[in-house]
Amino acid sequence: MKTVAQIPVRDDDGETRLDRFLRRRFPELTQGQIEKLIRTGQVRVDGARAKAADRVAPGQVVRVPPLPDAPPPKAEGGLSPKDVAFAQSMVIHRDADVIILNKPQGLAVQGGAKTLRHVDALLPALKFERDDKPKLIHRLDKDTSGLLVLARHPAAAARVSSYFRGRTLNKVYWAVVLGSPRPPSGQIRGWLRKAGSPRDADREMVQRCLQQDEGAVHAITDYATMADAGGRLAWMALRPVTGRTHQLRFHMAEIGHAILGDPKYRCDRPTPGELPNRLHLHARAIELPQEKGKPLRIIAPLPEHMKETFAAVGFEESEGKNPFAVFDD
Repeated sequence: MKTVAQIPVRDDDGETRLDRFLRRRFPELTQGQIEKLIRTGQVRVDGARAKAADRVAPGQVVRVPPLPDAPPPKAEGGLSPKDVAFAQSMVIHRDADVIILNKPQGLAVQGGAKTLRHVDALLPALKFERDDKPKLIHRLDKDTSGLLVLARHPAAAARVSSYFRGRTLNKVYWAVVLGSPRPPSGQIRGWLRKAGSPRDADREMVQRCLQQDEGAVHAITDYATMADAGGRLAWMALRPVTGRTHQLRFHMAEIGHAILGDPKYRCDRPTPGELPNRLHLHARAIELPQEKGKPLRIIAPLPEHMKETFAAVGFEESEGKNPFAVFDD
């Protein structure tokens, strides 16, 4: 940029620190360069000097001086064309505020010591026409497939994150479990805490505890049986009223009906050997409140290993056309 620019703070920028606003607009600048421009008065907000930590809000205008030429662009996030195509193939909904993915089973959401390929690393491929890469709003376990919500700008991130924290959105998971729960529908409640703190987050497990125990959190899961296969397996709809680590997996194992293919949370029921030995837990549907109009409802197709199991035991996916119906009042 070779001339002075007057950059308006947009509604979707939200309220944010000045230095962060500039980092999003000019990712080629280092934090040190940004702080120097602000400290020397070359960057101004509504004509006045400002500090890096000062907050800017929609409607204000940020003056930015001429900047040096940016270095030649690199490949998007260092990703190969194959990675970009894969990341974009997961998108099942995109609007001005959010991107919703259908994450495959086996893909981690964030990296770890031995996890190099994960959703977080693929986010640069999902910017589309925007300057900023989207932001992860929540997580799914590596072996859980289904809906993952990304925010496309800071204001959307704040709004959608508040829905997750405030339990004002509706999520439904589908699972295949061992045995057939009795009663066929109900609610599971209890106190959980993490069992140790291994470095690899994907290896975390939770255990039942008392309310007064350190790290205790309350977990609530609604469940409903969609169909059963002679008492050997059941197709379940699960609604996490709270959003705790491994909550659904732990709760189903605790009532004696572990999710098929779960290597961590087990029960004493036999596992059919002829079915795919992969976790049968899928984030099937989500209902996101909207600032105007009806909530946004998105449904994710089943992964192939669950389709294979459905076909093998006679579950008819069409019988669950509306995933929310079993929980409607």
